[in-house]
Amino acid sequence: MDYKKKIADLPDLCGVYLMKTADKEIIYVGKAVSVRKRLRSHFRKIKNEPGSWLTRVEAVDYMLCDTEEQALLLEASLIKEHRPRYNIALRDDKSFPYVLFSDEDFPRITVSRLKGKISGKVCGPFVNVALLKSVLKMVRKLFPFRSCRIMPEKPCLYFHLKMCSAPCAGGETKKEYRERIDNIYKIFSGDRKKLLAKLQRRMRKKAAEHCYEEAAHLRDTLRSVRALYTGKKEDSEFLVLKDVLKLKRVPLTIEAMDISNISGTSATGSIVTFCNGLPDKNNYRRFRIKAVAGIDDYKMIAEVTRRRYGRLKEEKRPLPDLVLIDGGYGHVRTAKRELVKLGLNLAVVGIAKQNEELWFPDRKKPLVLDKESPALHLIQRIRDEAHRFARKYHVLLRKKKMLGEPLSAASKKAKVKRKK
Repeated sequence: MDYKKKIADLPDLCGVYLMKTADKEIIYVGKAVSVRKRLRSHFRKIKNEPGSWLTRVEAVDYMLCDTEEQALLLEASLIKEHRPRYNIALRDDKSFPYVLFSDEDFPRITVSRLKGKISGKVCGPFVNVALLKSVLKMVRKLFPFRSCRIMPEKPCLYFHLKMCSAPCAGGETKKEYRERIDNIYKIFSGDRKKLLAKLQRRMRKKAAEHCYEEAAHLRDTLRSVRALYTGKKEDSEFLVLKDVLKLKRVPLTIEAMDISNISGTSATGSIVTFCNGLPDKNNYRRFRIKAVAGIDDYKMIAEVTRRRYGRLKEEKRPLPDLVLIDGGYGHVRTAKRELVKLGLNLAVVGIAKQNEELWFPDRKKPLVLDKESPALHLIQRIRDEAHRFARKYHVLLRKKKMLGEPLSAASKKAKVKRKK
């Protein structure tokens, strides 16, 4: 990898970075106030340590955050999800601070260095105790908890500051309190996806039971939890998108389809998947068009739709909340028609490049959103990623064709999963 060029393209902003090998294996996850400066510091070590594990790094991805506190939580979550082999510096080191959940009927949460006998559950370790305490304060505003050593006889100042639910005064049951503590534990242990999925299930259940006030509270909590990690109010985008598209559910999982077809040669399609506002690259898919000759976007969309969603249905895998098509009325109708043939009732919307209007399979007039609409920005961001992904594969196939190499070699070199 050309380290200097790669680092120069990185942002001088707060976030989390993921180092990958040529095989796309994530081998290290880190956070930084400046992603660019931290990576530059990492790669300086290669000159002095030729045998360093850093020589294995061939790619770097990153996710931006608004604050260092959010980066800390996102880093912990990604380490939990990917288990990178070189994130071992803190393993079993008792000198660093941990988050301690006491073993009591109404557990209290504190920062501890685990000196002496410990009774309860712990999360960590973390490097910066001041930053950890700052994160704990941030989480406490969302999920109030007790921190007092001895339960008082009446609510203390923290209750009036809405940072404690006053279990001392019967403010809630043991079950309700422990439910909140479990949410906090998931945040600090890195179980971000489990927590989001849990809140989403509860929100949908309450909505189905017509408990709209509770469902709205869970919706706001879900949005706030996402904001803990990146600071981007992503769920607000989803809620606006649900309303403007009149969807039955909040579109937390969105798949976007794009066709790349220049002069009728080496036509390709792509699917990118976004979960909770973040790209889920493990579920990206590339397709070399097989059944269509010449230039026919509609038939190509039909082929990719059949292959992608026919396979998901056959394997009984989760389906997206929304399918996004790069195109207009005809493109959307084509995709919807194929989904109906598969017996799938998925929401489909298209976005046309020229005026960025939204198209529906059952409406001949487009929906035009305000250019500053967060829903439009979300759709554009996902559409642009699908276009980038499709074009990259198309260029690779054209290059292989010009060099006279088998097209299958291009697919093998790309090392991505592809539908057969």
